[in-house]
Amino acid sequence: MSKLKRRIGRWVPGLLLVSPSLVLLGVFVYGFIGWNIKISVTDWKGQLETDNYVGLFWYKQLFADETFHNDARNLLIFTLVFILGSMSVGLLLALLMDKGVRGENILRSIYLFPMGISFIATGIVWRWLLNSDPGEGTTGVNDLLGLVGVHSDWHKSDSQWAIAAIALPAGWALSGYVMALFLAGLRGIPDELREAARVDGATEFRVYWHVVRPMMYPVLMSALVILAHISLKTFDLIYAIAPLDPRTETPAIFMYLTAFRGNFYARGAAIATLLFFAIAVVIVPYIWYSIRKERTAR
Repeated sequence: MSKLKRRIGRWVPGLLLVSPSLVLLGVFVYGFIGWNIKISVTDWKGQLETDNYVGLFWYKQLFADETFHNDARNLLIFTLVFILGSMSVGLLLALLMDKGVRGENILRSIYLFPMGISFIATGIVWRWLLNSDPGEGTTGVNDLLGLVGVHSDWHKSDSQWAIAAIALPAGWALSGYVMALFLAGLRGIPDELREAARVDGATEFRVYWHVVRPMMYPVLMSALVILAHISLKTFDLIYAIAPLDPRTETPAIFMYLTAFRGNFYARGAAIATLLFFAIAVVIVPYIWYSIRKERTAR
């Protein structure tokens, strides 16, 4: 009994210290998540709230809706292009920076600067850069491609890959952040391990593949989870580049149109709930893996 009291006594000060944050987190995060799920199982339409329970009606309707299928497909393409682009560019920049270059501090700031710009501003600039409408005059990237006789419709194409064009500015904005993560991971690897491999006759490629690569898995997983989380809930960038365009619509855009343009709040809440669980599918296994790994290390 005395041991239990001592343990409780050690926990009480810490709990009192973080209790305001826990209360705010419980109310404004998990409380609102619960409220959103509650709305998704009602028939709330229009301005007046209704609490008539309809169960999983909206979820069944969404899974049978061709528009939602198209939006989910667009989201998958956007996520793949966004993650692969950000990770590839970020890793390349990190490897180059790890070799040591002049003006490294300035270059790091330049590469990180796009992340400090809001997605709305980024979207507006890239909408101009990707403009391919002959009536308005091609601009930006299309002017450069036009010099070599190449013309692209980018996000205005009828192809299902039109959404991939919007993933380009998203990757541009986050590649510097990925670079910072990878560079921190590279700088955290002891030089003695690399030197030992070189002394044993390993080439530079083998040093990176057999020594550096295994130790970069935690950073790689962190970057992957963060980028996947961002891609699943991206709204402002897509809306700024191609507003109300079915070719580049994602579930986040569909939710906005359903809830705030069509006033189908229950259906919009159902879409938001599905997005929440999609994000949880990405994040929860990573958290579980991290906790399990820490306990194993102890």
